[in-house]
Amino acid sequence: MRELTDSHLSSPPPCGEGQGWGSLRPRQFASRRGAVYAAAMASHILGIETSCDETAASVVVGGHHVRSSVVSSQVDLHARFGGVVPEIASRAHVELLTPVIAEALVEAGLEGAELDAVASTVGPGLVGALLIGVSTAKALALVWDVPFVAVNHLEAHLYAALVEDPSLELPLVVLLVSGGHTMLVAMEGHGQYRLLGSTIDDAAGEAFDKVGRFLGLGYPGGPAIDRISMEGDPHAIAFPRAMYDDGLDFSFSGLKTAVINHVRKQPDAATADVAASFQEAVVDVLVHKARKAAHQIGAKGLVLGGGVAANSLLRERFLSACVEDGIHGFLPSRAMCTDNAAMVAAAAWWRLGADGPSALDHGADPNLKLPLLA
Repeated sequence: MRELTDSHLSSPPPCGEGQGWGSLRPRQFASRRGAVYAAAMASHILGIETSCDETAASVVVGGHHVRSSVVSSQVDLHARFGGVVPEIASRAHVELLTPVIAEALVEAGLEGAELDAVASTVGPGLVGALLIGVSTAKALALVWDVPFVAVNHLEAHLYAALVEDPSLELPLVVLLVSGGHTMLVAMEGHGQYRLLGSTIDDAAGEAFDKVGRFLGLGYPGGPAIDRISMEGDPHAIAFPRAMYDDGLDFSFSGLKTAVINHVRKQPDAATADVAASFQEAVVDVLVHKARKAAHQIGAKGLVLGGGVAANSLLRERFLSACVEDGIHGFLPSRAMCTDNAAMVAAAAWWRLGADGPSALDHGADPNLKLPLLA
């Protein structure tokens, strides 16, 4: 990151007694929502993301114009342990978040006092990591006298596609696939979601990481399997497709076990073939159920999201399926699939306009669920 000065994090001119957002108690926020609604369409929002092992900050205008997006990955810190170590992640966020925010402001060409709101992921995620981002965002909101907006990490992933293509028509079906979640969500309107299906055990990304580690490919397993699969035969091993025609829920635990059992029985099996066959099975199930979900609700579009959405085979098969079915398919850029703060700021823009600011006593919730329609 470039050399920065403290001026980008300096406080704004002080406001009068009882005048600013920072001086309001949580219940008093509602009285100023009208002003928030009026300003929302042009809001410059600073988003902060610290739910896992990426430290990120971004300034987004109007919900889709990305003025800056800075991400500092901790992959190298956790690789030696074969997965994310929560304590290490939290300490790294403490060290990295201030310079990451400063760089985001420099890239956006803004001082903190010129922002209209500060948003942070409040869950789900690692509680220690979340608290770093939430505490920082609320402190900055107080210092800069602007609203704080609490953002659900899963909802932010739903908005990643709308950052890059705000013209996407609703309803959409979003296939959200990451290390912690695998779900099919019907996005019927802004803030209006229905859960169509989800994993009953391992998330797809979790299965990628566990299989990658078992095969000795290192961490993170997803990119490693993606790379080595290009050298293998995806049809060499007929791994199971659990629940393939059974509703819209997923199950990947059995597939992971099948890979382990196969390698133990046939230790000479080519690693590239095992990886390619495993990847083929995962992608086959994901795309099949996404198509089924889109047809079931009559969706106008099908969108991919989450870290696993960066997988090369999944992206290829996903778009091909959309073309075959005559439905609009959209793939966010790989940078927008993985954890980032631009999607947090985008989701915050919609939430701020709809619900107003969040209370300053809003904490982190590691088990936060996606808000669903009744």
